[in-house]
Amino acid sequence: MTTRILPAVGDIDAARAVTTLLSQLPDAEPAAPVPDSTQLIDMLARLAGEALDELPEVVLVHESIGPVPALELIREVALRFPAVGVVLVTADAGPGLLSAAMDSGARGLVTLPLSYEELANRVQSASQWAAGVRRHLGSGGEVMAGPGGVVVTVSGAKGGVGTTLAAVQLALAAQASGQSAALVDLDLQTGDIGSYLDVQFRRSIVDLAGIQDITPRVLQDAVFGHESGLSLLLAPKDGERGEEVTDRSVRQVISSLRSRHAVVVIDCGAQMNTANAAAVEMADAALLLTTPDVVCVRAAKRLVRMWTRLQIRKAEETIVVVNRYSRATEIQPPLIQKITGTRVAGTTVPAAFKELQGAVDAGRLHDLEAKSTVKQALWGLAGELGLVSADAMAGKGHRRNRGDRGSIGLRRRGRGDDTQGPQGGHG
Repeated sequence: MTTRILPAVGDIDAARAVTTLLSQLPDAEPAAPVPDSTQLIDMLARLAGEALDELPEVVLVHESIGPVPALELIREVALRFPAVGVVLVTADAGPGLLSAAMDSGARGLVTLPLSYEELANRVQSASQWAAGVRRHLGSGGEVMAGPGGVVVTVSGAKGGVGTTLAAVQLALAAQASGQSAALVDLDLQTGDIGSYLDVQFRRSIVDLAGIQDITPRVLQDAVFGHESGLSLLLAPKDGERGEEVTDRSVRQVISSLRSRHAVVVIDCGAQMNTANAAAVEMADAALLLTTPDVVCVRAAKRLVRMWTRLQIRKAEETIVVVNRYSRATEIQPPLIQKITGTRVAGTTVPAAFKELQGAVDAGRLHDLEAKSTVKQALWGLAGELGLVSADAMAGKGHRRNRGDRGSIGLRRRGRGDDTQGPQGGHG
């Protein structure tokens, strides 16, 4: 039986050495190395979308892979693609790392410098394990991409453009359609999801920051079960504690949430840091809210360029949502798409703060009337993203905005408040 092996090695010299040795293994079919974690997850997601049998039996993860650290990458691969055996390649053969690798989901560890015999044994063991899992899973389409829900991040080009309101309504739409939905507040210093949903809860995402292994019980203690059915993970009440939330802890939290919910919506606010940058990098869909004015569109372009430079997100993988839109606006969505180099969602959100004011002031956004044009637009956006089914949307009586230009839909990557303020902008 041929064993397909996909190396994930960023260093050119190390990649050459790994490929040379793999080519000497009997019945081995090594693929070209992928240089970073994003390309690895993208490739596995694409192969899983074609067929379970298209996935490689073994993935080799080099310790220096980036931008996602090796152990976090192994954890994500193990969660999302359980039919793949992952082997860590590292210079550290100590029991501490071995234990951490096994906890992350690795099926073995190969030490550097590589030895033919050790590599052959680890690859064979991981391949046999993967074959057993595939026999158990069968070839059903529902298990091809492994367990895990869809993750959507909502970021603002500037403050006050509607990030939190959009995030809340997207999560509510998914929950109302019968999906299990979680809503996370990663606007760590100024998060207001608790205020908008009338929540008083002492736990926050900070309580998960220092935990090495987030068990279902630990997650349950930190998550608030809202009356709407949403599972809420809130920002800390004391903004300065947001510094305790690292990119590593965010990756672990998101992996834990996506393994237990069909939809995870994350409010990233308008201030970027390592924590919400990690969320944007992991997301299946990254939304960027902007209003159709020169200053905000420039800010959106600036943020998109920063994401590209830092290898967080490519421009073409970012979805811009236009808020406070009207047909009389000089800057129209096609121009915004051209300026930013992103995709622009077909659904636009109208400027209608009067519809929102009562629900916002009462902290009851979940009670926003169904006839609200803002709610209809945002629930239509949820349908465009594939977070809810068309039948569910029709049953709830929510229609798409007239500005819709088609469905985006979500393909798993390999890897909001305020829609308007008192002066016409949400939140």
